[in-house]
Amino acid sequence: MTERALRLGTRRSKLAMAQSGRVAQAVRQLTGRAVELVEITTYGDTSREHLAQIGGTGVFVTALREAVVAGEVDFAVHSLKDLPTAQPDDLALAAVPLREDPRDVLVARDGLTFDRLPNGARIGTGSPRRMAQLNAHARSHGMAVETVPIRGNVDTRIGFVRSGELDAVVLAAAGLIRLGRIDEVTDFLSVDFVLPAPGQGALAIECAAVNADLTAALAELDDPFTRAAVTAERSLLAALEAGCTAPVGALADLLADGQVVTEMRLRGVVGTTDGSTLVQLSTTGPVPTSHDDAVALGRELASEMLAKGAAGLMGERAL
Repeated sequence: MTERALRLGTRRSKLAMAQSGRVAQAVRQLTGRAVELVEITTYGDTSREHLAQIGGTGVFVTALREAVVAGEVDFAVHSLKDLPTAQPDDLALAAVPLREDPRDVLVARDGLTFDRLPNGARIGTGSPRRMAQLNAHARSHGMAVETVPIRGNVDTRIGFVRSGELDAVVLAAAGLIRLGRIDEVTDFLSVDFVLPAPGQGALAIECAAVNADLTAALAELDDPFTRAAVTAERSLLAALEAGCTAPVGALADLLADGQVVTEMRLRGVVGTTDGSTLVQLSTTGPVPTSHDDAVALGRELASEMLAKGAAGLMGERAL
């Protein structure tokens, strides 16, 4: 008897469908079972408000999670940076696959890089985190830029540049790579001046916690170094008590001595959206060998950042 197809819950956007399509193919190869994509509309997809106004936390994932718990789909794929930091007891984070490029990128008119943008350039982004760091970098280089709040899918955002309404927009490299549009990038923004959102570039595969067999099967797609890195980043975010719309950037990367990975470095930043004040610190420790080790690394850095005044810079706090 042929097993029924696994139902994978996904948002309807081109990017979400591309991400979920990749995961579906990997699950087919892994399990030998057919995988059917089930499109689900989330509140974040239907609301026209800016993400900072509607809270951000969970707006793109709640409907997907409800569908998994209700048994309407077997598992779901999320952009990990959209997940609230608290993991529900009835859902298992079965796998965090190998991370794509976590950097932010610029798509600008006339092939311009950030440092070649004209004075007063209008840069579109819906992210307070990006606004804070872009404005801070511009200030430090004697530039004046205007960060303009926007939202919408990739086509909409790049369309603001093509139409001349904006000089540039900032997007996640991972999304453009998954859409096959990385050649439209005019500048890869170094993490030395723009730290990504915690978990940026990583995907999260969730299923019902009671479905032990599926959880175990999906776990084969997990990349342990990616999971350790994003766990540390999200632990920092949680310890700062900040939601995913707060101006918090974080990146954990592995440090190697030759071919041997020896340590993990975690960098974090919090800032005011005008870029006038940033708290930016880092810490380094042994590569985490457990979930608790990765969480401890994030909490350690958060404690140092709070001692430097990070709490007063975040504005909107998680509910």
